[in-house]
Amino acid sequence: MLAVHLQGMKTPDLSAPRSRHRLIAALAALVAVLVLAGVGVYGLLNGPPTANEDANRGSGPGPAVTAPSDPAFGDPAPTATPRLPTVRASADPETFARAVATALFAWDTASGFMPLDYTSVVLAVGDPSGAEQAGLASDIATYLPNRDAWIELRHYATAQHLIIDRVYVPDAWDAAVEQAQPGQLAEGTIAYTIEGTRHRTGLWNDETVTSEHPVAFTVFLVCGPTYDTCHLLRLSQLDNPLR
Repeated sequence: MLAVHLQGMKTPDLSAPRSRHRLIAALAALVAVLVLAGVGVYGLLNGPPTANEDANRGSGPGPAVTAPSDPAFGDPAPTATPRLPTVRASADPETFARAVATALFAWDTASGFMPLDYTSVVLAVGDPSGAEQAGLASDIATYLPNRDAWIELRHYATAQHLIIDRVYVPDAWDAAVEQAQPGQLAEGTIAYTIEGTRHRTGLWNDETVTSEHPVAFTVFLVCGPTYDTCHLLRLSQLDNPLR
């Protein structure tokens, strides 16, 4: 459409003062667009705000309920058959905590899936009683880009994964267990704080760009003897874990 519009335009008379002024204005607008685009790419790869930043600006909307859609015109096409991550069942709390953390940070905007699809992967291993399901869904939403950000990231084929550095039961959890009233916590309930590095990749002018960011968070689980395998209860705020 833009090419057709340009073909129908007459060649401007650059000797006329008015034409020169219009040309200067057009060039200035083009420079502004390029600057904003560059800043946008930096922000997209830099990722979501930390808990402190989010508190300063207010919480944004969570992912919209929508089915996977085809990539928009101009979006990078997936290079392989898209697959959602999985959380392998385990009766070992630490093994399960690692599996949840890995799946929580594993997404690819060029896959054709949307945030809700990745949310469903983690929700599927939630507490079968359903008591914490609504809260868990809200927790997961804060770890994923919202729908508008996702669509923008998809133009750059942005993908993410987590490299775990350390997993441990925080001292604050031991104190919480000691102070809990009888029956307040189901048997086998435990918390693990996870520290690692979030890695993002994307495309800018057909070149791969990357970013790394340290992250820390706590996962709350319930395992045996309450259940044969572990299940996810809740997540802490990102970068605001129990220590």
